[in-house]
Amino acid sequence: MIVVTGASRGLGRAICDRLIQKNIDVFGLARNVDGVPFPAVSCDVSSYESVKAVAQQLKKDGVKVTGLINAAGIASMNLAVITPQSVSQKIINTNLLGTIYCCQLIAPLIIRNKHGVIINFSTIAVALGLKGESIYAASKAGVEGFTRSFAREMADFNVRVNCIAPGPIDTSLLKGITAEQIHKIVSQQIIPKQFAPDSVADLVELLIDSRSDSLSGQVLHVGGV
Repeated sequence: MIVVTGASRGLGRAICDRLIQKNIDVFGLARNVDGVPFPAVSCDVSSYESVKAVAQQLKKDGVKVTGLINAAGIASMNLAVITPQSVSQKIINTNLLGTIYCCQLIAPLIIRNKHGVIINFSTIAVALGLKGESIYAASKAGVEGFTRSFAREMADFNVRVNCIAPGPIDTSLLKGITAEQIHKIVSQQIIPKQFAPDSVADLVELLIDSRSDSLSGQVLHVGGV
């Protein structure tokens, strides 16, 4: 069973759909799981207690957890000096602390199997230093740093930890961003095109497969930087 956060929509949903197509059991976490057609529970990853409750229930139920994909995330394009404190806090709590909490509380379930995979999510905004995304980039830079160190901590337990950093992917996360802004970002990628969620799902599929057993502690950029 692979636990996927942000499973109700966007990249998280696309990843779940792909894994299910490959006959891999998934367990979704999202704030709202109404209508989700696979096993899922409501969970706010920015709340340690919320994630802890899920982890405890999985352990109690004897679920064999083999992987964790931290796809939950939020973004807000704005200059740092005019971003409300509440927005900054929400971005950090969800993107960075949410990833840390899920790794802290669900990784022990993976360790019990003596092997497994964890995939975190960053953004190309970190590498490119995109204007108007400084707080979002800060939260994801934290995820990248955490991933590198956590990968070393998990290596002794045969658990690989990697990070995917996409460019602008066609999901609801881009709501409010103009086509001109998207084009400007995409043009800075090595492969200057906007990718679909399926391209990210392809990479996830590779990272959870034994073919990538030589990769850990890496940040992989969709589109290239």
